[in-house]
Amino acid sequence: MWTDFGGVLTQPVDTTFREFSTRYGIPLHALKESMRLVGEAHGTDSMGVLDIPLLDEDTWAKEVEAELERTFGLECDLSDFGDRWFAGRPANRAWAAHLAAFRASGAFVGLLSNLPPSWERHRAAVADDSRFDAVVCSHRVGTRKPEPEMFRLAARLAGVEPQACVLVDDVEKNTEGAREAGWHAVLFRDAEQAAREVGELLRQALDGAAPVPAP
Repeated sequence: MWTDFGGVLTQPVDTTFREFSTRYGIPLHALKESMRLVGEAHGTDSMGVLDIPLLDEDTWAKEVEAELERTFGLECDLSDFGDRWFAGRPANRAWAAHLAAFRASGAFVGLLSNLPPSWERHRAAVADDSRFDAVVCSHRVGTRKPEPEMFRLAARLAGVEPQACVLVDDVEKNTEGAREAGWHAVLFRDAEQAAREVGELLRQALDGAAPVPAP
């Protein structure tokens, strides 16, 4: 099994957006739209610019600042964005405990994340490499979820066929991409729900039955 990081091993992304918006006085709709417009200008989505990456974090932040001023008339300081984004952002300890239990039972547990290089240290503070059998991050491999190559790389690294892999992710387009790549997928809503669905898939695999993708 492969788990996402942001929004799965951390609190939900929407919660972090709201807290960031409130803490720094930037209207949420303006921040999200400015990020989207910067991504669009580079031929990708809001986070694609950082995930691959096409820009380093400082350059990206300046472009978002410029978009906030141009589109919304807002003067904002987004320097040290990653540090601010992760400040006080709690880990999802319940899901981390489930991952440890799955791994202790003999399951392969990997991290499959769209992650900017400048956020690696924040990721490691929440869940370092020792917690996983493998770590695949977009900025290291030059591709990202839901692109098929991301899933092909991860399956090869795990040494199994695609149908033996399951992705746990809080973004629906990523779970859809996993299924299109031949994987099973669980859309993460909370730790207990995801653990139940993954546990059922693992039980079916151990029983020798053909696993049925979780709804």
